[in-house]
Amino acid sequence: MSQEREKPSIGQRIVERFKAPETLADLLLTVKAVVAATTAWALAVGVLGSEVAFMAPWTALLTVHATVHRSLSRGAQTTVSSAVGMALAFVIIQVLGINIWTFALALLIGLLGARLSWIRDEGVAIATTAIFIFTSQDPMFLDRTMELLLGVAVGIVVNLLVVPPLRDRQAARYVDSINRRMGDVLKDMSEELAESWDTDRADAWKAETDSMSEELNSAWQTVKLARESQRENPRSIMMRRKPDDPDEVSYEEILGRVDEGISHLRNLTRTLRDAPYDVGSWDEQFRQQWIAIVHDAGVAIAAPEQEVQPLLDRLLQLSSDMSTAENLPHIQWPTYGALISSLRHILTIVDDVASAQEVRES
Repeated sequence: MSQEREKPSIGQRIVERFKAPETLADLLLTVKAVVAATTAWALAVGVLGSEVAFMAPWTALLTVHATVHRSLSRGAQTTVSSAVGMALAFVIIQVLGINIWTFALALLIGLLGARLSWIRDEGVAIATTAIFIFTSQDPMFLDRTMELLLGVAVGIVVNLLVVPPLRDRQAARYVDSINRRMGDVLKDMSEELAESWDTDRADAWKAETDSMSEELNSAWQTVKLARESQRENPRSIMMRRKPDDPDEVSYEEILGRVDEGISHLRNLTRTLRDAPYDVGSWDEQFRQQWIAIVHDAGVAIAAPEQEVQPLLDRLLQLSSDMSTAENLPHIQWPTYGALISSLRHILTIVDDVASAQEVRES
């Protein structure tokens, strides 16, 4: 039976989690939000001379988002929503005065306005801005408008200048993680098949492929965010490839191939689950050679910088050897053929993905 792999310690997991691109991106976003809000507050107090400078830091916080494109679009929505909220509060205060009923009316209209599709993401700012105006002793609408524009401007500038986020590393991390997991499954297969095994192991491998598919779904979401992070991003413009450079390999193509690899690995586990689990019923020549190839394939896939072409050549040779076996009618050739075919597809796909990553990282 396969030996249990050593699990990383709690400290190692914490360090690994902290070093993850998504964690660093979240921390950076937090720092930028603090910088933007603090800068907006300082400018509102020091430059505009605001005595109650709440609008500037609040809108700056609302404007700092995970991507530059989102900061620009959400910043525009925040500006419009807050301006509408101030206008709403001004009209109600001037016409009906300030009391519990006018406060409720302002909230009702503000929340209904938040449902408008073109400001849906930041539409609630209509109601919250009305609350700020109603609860301040002196609304000073002109000052609040200046603070609003200042906060939005500071939020956008900070997101543009302070390491604008590019999410490519996160997408690449998902691909590398899935490659390692596929390699681990294949190595586990080789260790189990070297001795007697039962179908429970095949079920465990299938469950692992299902988990890989879930991780792949997260990778797709990250790729969508990565595409958005490249829009209106100065880092993306500066890093753009020259016209005579090779075409960039898209993450969509890479993840599509990874999805195919997971599907073939799942087919491989199903074939093993349906195959005779008594080692004695397997052809010994096939079993020994195929297990050795599976083990080496797992090592190569877990570390994709290794060449897989020699493994493909060994699979081709194994297929040729088995096709000329004298006892061909008496062995489980359909099963063996399916195992060889699935493993060949996996190796080909992983090789394509590794090559695509090389092109991308260069």
